[in-house]
Amino acid sequence: MNEKKLTIACVLGTRPDAVKMAPVVKEFAKFPESVRQVVISTGQHREMLEQVFSVFEMRPDHDLGLMMPRQTLSDLTARAITALTPVLEAEKPDLVIAQGDTTTTFVASLCAGYVRARFGHVEAGLRTDDKWDPFPEEMNRRMTTRLADLHFAPTDLAAQNLLNEGVPPATVRVTGNTVVDALLSVAARDYQFTDPALAEAVPKPGRLILVTAHRRENWGEPM
Repeated sequence: MNEKKLTIACVLGTRPDAVKMAPVVKEFAKFPESVRQVVISTGQHREMLEQVFSVFEMRPDHDLGLMMPRQTLSDLTARAITALTPVLEAEKPDLVIAQGDTTTTFVASLCAGYVRARFGHVEAGLRTDDKWDPFPEEMNRRMTTRLADLHFAPTDLAAQNLLNEGVPPATVRVTGNTVVDALLSVAARDYQFTDPALAEAVPKPGRLILVTAHRRENWGEPM
């Protein structure tokens, strides 16, 4: 008798979501005989998402295309709930997984509850204990914790934060941070720059560290 495949919906929406979920998506893809994976993109970060999809050679099964100019957090949240819920109703996942503290992640945890699916939170337990910093991420991750069934903490400290908040210990696992897996997979590749200026800027042999900073908190001081 053939066993029923486990249907897992991986939801992402921002560049960090895609980077950190890529190793998870790739791992589930190794088990097609037992896992039916559905990748759903809310499109919260449209152009930056396309870059990550290209690097990790993955494509969403559903693209909700929610990005709009000058939309508020309330607009995004409302539109994401309205768009994601019917997709989950149609796919009927056994488990919904999302990472981090984005609006997409909070909405995914909420919509999973609406369709009575379990929710797994990757990078669970990060805290500043300041509701407004980072904003709205601290609120998103606290609310996501309350809705999650499985908590994949990146560090022992993050796991302890969850336990301190009354999360059942049996639902918490310290897994490390998937961004490390993503970094190692990319660092192992032999990239050839097509832009001559970039090719000249990167020392050979040598190391170059590029840091991008786009958060509100990084505008002006103290950055």
